[in-house]
Amino acid sequence: MDLQPDGRADAPDPDAAPNLASELAAPTVSRAYRCQCGRPVFLRNSQCLACRTPLGYVIDRLGVVPLAPAEDGAEAEGAGDGAEPDTFTVFGNPDGKRYRRCANLMTAASCNWMVPAPREGDDPSFNTDGLASGYCLSCSVTRTIPDLSVESNGELWRKLEHAKRRLISQLLALGLPVVSRHADPVHGLAFDFLGHMPGGPHVMTGHERGVITLNAEEAEDAVRERIRAEMREPYRTLLGHFRHEIGHYYWDLLVQPTPWLDEFRALFGDERADYTAVLQQHYEQGPPPDWANRFVSSYASMHPWEDWAETWAHYLHMADTTDTAMSFGVDATNVELASDLFTTEDLWQPEHPGATKFLDFLNGWVLLTNVLNELSRSMGQPDYYPFVLPRVAVGKLQFIHCVVTQQRDTTVSAAAAPGVPLPPHPVPPASASAPAQSQTPAQTQSQTQTQDRQQHPAQS
Repeated sequence: MDLQPDGRADAPDPDAAPNLASELAAPTVSRAYRCQCGRPVFLRNSQCLACRTPLGYVIDRLGVVPLAPAEDGAEAEGAGDGAEPDTFTVFGNPDGKRYRRCANLMTAASCNWMVPAPREGDDPSFNTDGLASGYCLSCSVTRTIPDLSVESNGELWRKLEHAKRRLISQLLALGLPVVSRHADPVHGLAFDFLGHMPGGPHVMTGHERGVITLNAEEAEDAVRERIRAEMREPYRTLLGHFRHEIGHYYWDLLVQPTPWLDEFRALFGDERADYTAVLQQHYEQGPPPDWANRFVSSYASMHPWEDWAETWAHYLHMADTTDTAMSFGVDATNVELASDLFTTEDLWQPEHPGATKFLDFLNGWVLLTNVLNELSRSMGQPDYYPFVLPRVAVGKLQFIHCVVTQQRDTTVSAAAAPGVPLPPHPVPPASASAPAQSQTPAQTQSQTQTQDRQQHPAQS
């Protein structure tokens, strides 16, 4: 798939054979990236393995692009080769914006994201505001990393950052606000990756007022699989954790302080229910017997906040996987269905102007997951998508889709208006933060984990 100069996919060929890309309009952008030599490259790549061209993730392009050393003008005057050290432009655009490598490129995090290197005369919006010095946006929202004096922690940190960069890249593509604590010390986003300290409390994954805490041990495949089996979960991944916890963050920003709140309560329930009491009840008595008919997971049945976060994570899974399938022209139109397709009667608002498009997206997802499950079975692996979407959950997914698309449309409209600054992200009142999944505030965890963590340089 070819990309236009703005990094987006070319329009499908109307004469091409039908495939998922021609049947479905994805929510975001292409996930297929190419080097200047034409070879496919991927989200993690910092160099093309075929031609050795440097690569980097550029937020302006919403993807990985080939890079070229920036020229400082000396070449035109015959003074040297004209290359500006450690500064790049997008390949083929020598007069365009300039970038530098993130300071974490050569660390265990192996970050391939680029940092703006603004010059006089650049658009004022092209700047490093809100970033830690030398670090990209993704690394700037990491506040605490595992103690790297422990040899195994470097690999855990790498896996955590890879999953987080996938998350952040999708949030940016969806037009959702990603604001670091360098830009907003009170409501900005921060990640603490904490490890267990012998004799200390167990590290709980959770969210508290914009701080997302993840147990670094979950980056170890064997540990995560053991927990998945013990919890009788069909699916447990690092990316799933990130998507769930960021759902709590966006509930605080996009739902609680907005007119969406009443509709949220009508669909998900009243979030003012005692969280501690229902948490205890969930773990003592388990989910209600009919949870599978109403929720995307058993955990979602515990409390409206968790229903939102689980459904939000599911929506992000669907959107990113569909975008990726479309980007590579995966054909899912001839699959034999294991379940019926959904209809407008299953939607939350069937009369909504975007209802038909959402329904196409949803049913495209059903087709795609049947193909993916067959591929997994052909390799002797468990189903790629071990879920059956209940019809009640479809309305909740449409609600989330509407919240996301409204936010994206607002962001895109503001960005397209010359001279008009982007609107600030919604700020909830101080009392609006949802309790974290963990019952221990993130700050308390940080204070008790000092022997098995270190402050990330971007937050020092």
